[in-house]
Amino acid sequence: MPVITNIEDLRVLAKRRVPRMFYDYADSGSWTESTYRANESDFQRIKLRQRVAVNMENRSTAAAMVGVDVKMPVAIAPTGLTGMQHADGEILAAQAAEAFGIPFTLSTMSICSIEDVAAHTTRPFWFQLYVMRDRDFIERLIDRAKAANCGALVLTLDLQILGQRHKDLKNGLSAPPKLTLPNLINMATKPRWCLGMLGTSRRQFGNIVGHVKGVENMGSLSEWTAKQFDPQLNWGDVEWIKKRWGGKLILKGIQDVEDARLAADSGADALIVSNHGGRQLDGAESSIHALPRIVEAVGSAIEVHMDGGVRSGQDVLKAWALGAKGCYIGRSMLYGLGAMGREGVAKALEIIHKELDLTMAFCGHTQLRNVDRSILLPGTFPT
Repeated sequence: MPVITNIEDLRVLAKRRVPRMFYDYADSGSWTESTYRANESDFQRIKLRQRVAVNMENRSTAAAMVGVDVKMPVAIAPTGLTGMQHADGEILAAQAAEAFGIPFTLSTMSICSIEDVAAHTTRPFWFQLYVMRDRDFIERLIDRAKAANCGALVLTLDLQILGQRHKDLKNGLSAPPKLTLPNLINMATKPRWCLGMLGTSRRQFGNIVGHVKGVENMGSLSEWTAKQFDPQLNWGDVEWIKKRWGGKLILKGIQDVEDARLAADSGADALIVSNHGGRQLDGAESSIHALPRIVEAVGSAIEVHMDGGVRSGQDVLKAWALGAKGCYIGRSMLYGLGAMGREGVAKALEIIHKELDLTMAFCGHTQLRNVDRSILLPGTFPT
């Protein structure tokens, strides 16, 4: 086992251990992947002010996200097919998040179902919802999330249609996956992954298969999902879902100031500045670049979170300084999961927390709640 010191170490290990089609699904963007790369690289342009001769004792990274106390302002992002990075992946990631003290968000397109995760955790997790044409299914999905005592509903607004991801097309990623000779040969080189998948019965979209009339296996699922993402999604649907859900609502996929104001007017509890990890509109600006403008536009009308490119605790601190009250990690979590299962997710969280804690101290602060953009070097961050 190599010495793991940062998220990049976990990524390298995950690439070795996860079949190519599933690793590439997680580690790719749409078209030229320019937005995917910018999400990460734009963080690097922001520079920090180092302070000295400051008492660095009694540090705390504690915060709150939509009223939930968290050890650090980080939540695990909803990621589809998590259970294909590692057997029972959603359950393992949820358990690691619970043990660490941050929220876990389950995707509609998860392998483990809402009920699977609820049965293997003790604290409320969050559930992410895609809006489908089949409104009866959506109502039942919301009701299932209620029955599982989910603490918040994360409504994704930026996937009315699918962005084209070249790697997925070339790898034959579909439901079910195309077992081409190259894919079979590649899977044969991942014995840990294969043994894990043989040891679980969870190998299909657990929130959908068996819950939709006519969708009883991965083959029929493919035809159903191809027709279900609703291109007519609008703010009236947001209002309907808010009423149906009745609990804390977070809107994911906001990149524009006008949309941020509409989100604030919707009565949602929080919005997530996000470009879907660079997997939808290639050429859109990075999330960290859009963040300050959106924070300024909505003020205190709605809690602002961000998602995209977070690979370190320094990224979390920079986002917090620019007004984000929480960050979401998708790929950083998936790298850990693919590399080492639950232990890898825990390791990813430990790495990010340690980097956040130490960087905050080097910048002259002991309490995260007191950090603002004064820790950033003027002229290096977007305004």
